[in-house]
Amino acid sequence: MASPSSSKAPATESEFHSFRDTHGVLVTTMNDVPGFRIVRVLGTVYGLTIRSRNWGTDIGTGLKSIVGGELRPFTKMLYDGRNQAVDRMVGECMGRGGNAVIAQRFDSSGTGWAQLCAYGTAVVIQPIQEAAPTNTALET
Repeated sequence: MASPSSSKAPATESEFHSFRDTHGVLVTTMNDVPGFRIVRVLGTVYGLTIRSRNWGTDIGTGLKSIVGGELRPFTKMLYDGRNQAVDRMVGECMGRGGNAVIAQRFDSSGTGWAQLCAYGTAVVIQPIQEAAPTNTALET
């Protein structure tokens, strides 16, 4: 007998995705960016959102939780919430004049709703200019 979740098709890329257009702002979980140097630190930036589902969806997912399996409406809500939090964090970075967010992290919690926070450090970065190689051979 197939499990209840195996009868559903896998989530499509358009349904659950984490790609965001960051408008040219580099967002990374690293504390530095290889090939770039940090020229100015602008401070901590946040993107916050609190999401909830409608009562009809809550009843449906409550019944689904009895038999087990993924609660797809809640998964979609979390993806959407994380994406909105990143959008807001990037907007705050751009508003301060930054072109990158380093040390980006997520925090979440919820009881009946989802509280999501994307945060990191807004910075201005520039590519590192490597010196052109010089000819060190002695002329004879």
